[in-house]
Amino acid sequence: MFCISLIFLNMSVMSQNVNPKREFRGAWIQAINGQFRGKSTAEVQQMLTQQLDVLQQAGINAIIFQVRPEADALYASNIEPWSRYLSGTQGQAPNPYWDPMAWMIEQCHNRNMEFHAWINPYRAKTSASAQTDAKHITNQHPEWFIPYNNQLFFNPAMPECRAYIRQVITDIITRYDVDAIHMDDYFYPYPANGQDFPDEADFQRLGSGFATKGDWRRHNVNVLIEEIHNLVRELKPWVQFGISPFGIYRNQKSDPLGSDTNGLQNYDDLYADILLWVRNGWIDYNIPQVYWHVGHPAADYGKLLDWWAKHATERPLYIGQSILNTVQNTDPNNANQHQMPLKMRLQRQYQTIGGSCQWYTQNIVENVGNYTELLKQVYHKYPAIIPAYTFIDKKAPNKVSKLAVIRTTDGPVLMWTAPKAKTELDKAVQYVVYRFAKGEPLDLEDPSHIMAITRENYYNLPLQQSGQYTYVVTALDRLHNESKLVKKKIKL
Repeated sequence: MFCISLIFLNMSVMSQNVNPKREFRGAWIQAINGQFRGKSTAEVQQMLTQQLDVLQQAGINAIIFQVRPEADALYASNIEPWSRYLSGTQGQAPNPYWDPMAWMIEQCHNRNMEFHAWINPYRAKTSASAQTDAKHITNQHPEWFIPYNNQLFFNPAMPECRAYIRQVITDIITRYDVDAIHMDDYFYPYPANGQDFPDEADFQRLGSGFATKGDWRRHNVNVLIEEIHNLVRELKPWVQFGISPFGIYRNQKSDPLGSDTNGLQNYDDLYADILLWVRNGWIDYNIPQVYWHVGHPAADYGKLLDWWAKHATERPLYIGQSILNTVQNTDPNNANQHQMPLKMRLQRQYQTIGGSCQWYTQNIVENVGNYTELLKQVYHKYPAIIPAYTFIDKKAPNKVSKLAVIRTTDGPVLMWTAPKAKTELDKAVQYVVYRFAKGEPLDLEDPSHIMAITRENYYNLPLQQSGQYTYVVTALDRLHNESKLVKKKIKL
């Protein structure tokens, strides 16, 4: 019965599906859920290897990995202590020693995935009672922090805190080959039981010139976001800076331009003016967490999708998807299937939406609601190139050279030479291999012809595919600009 239902579900969605050649297909891997604690280095690496293998098979091309949950590090840092979410005790290095971020970058790049370093900017302790290492910044500068709702936060109003956060980001970018710095929805803390964040004294001292405390708080966050943007551009202009905000910007009852929703708001409750950041070009991509279902009475997925697609188009827009919410709710027009086909159809009808990010990885590993199989068989059936960040740099790399077939004992191999590059932005870091049957037009916009996206300068030709083909190879730079093609006719 399961197989029959899968067949009918696939048939029902095939007609809706148009696989784009370019699409961001991300997934979050979190640490704060404790999935690494209590495990040996080998066990964690085995777990992550399994997760990455499943994600690769499901067509995921970007991994957002949590490396700084609470002013700590899942990487070798001289600034912040090792995270308790890795070893169980803050400040305790993993044993046997390893560097999870360095390892993950290598693993992701080997699978032709981007690696986005996910940090929490302000949170210093997820629990006020948590034990901290002597090296932890809360012990070095206790005056920088504000307790709230049994947690501890950097004071967003203090320039010293912003400088420290920039120092951490500088350390990550300069020492690691990350593709992006990523922040999610935690800025000023989520409001708790009507308790105001206790910063009245700071507002009285520093808030002159602002009509309201809300305006002042938003200004504090705005300054940090602009400073991080400028820092990233200065250090490595090819590294992206992305945000994944809460799914509602403002409700219409607060702002006529807001969405037809009734829930917590980025602008008013978290003091995150995401539209300002998008319009000013301070971030390089935006992934609002639209974690509700179609038909939700307070936050309808379809209404929010439409709102974001119309109001946040100055920078790449991707949609944060809740897998559990999607599979636990049925399509309003078809009680026999969950909402994945409906959500994907709605999302892909907007040209201003360039992809999705899945929350969260373990649901994909478990194939909850057959979600993973649908990604493989339908929505990610063909590989996709991440959309190019042409507002950072639009110059494509030079084309490859010396494209040739080499006969080996293991079979024929298509090989090429990397193009020359004067700068890091011009450098080719990936290659796209296309295949066309004899007589087929060389339509590079059709992803069904993509055989591989690879970081190697070779491709093993499939032995089981006999006939005459034209193979095409193009080069991609760090920002996914694609070079001119080089082709070769091959008879197998």
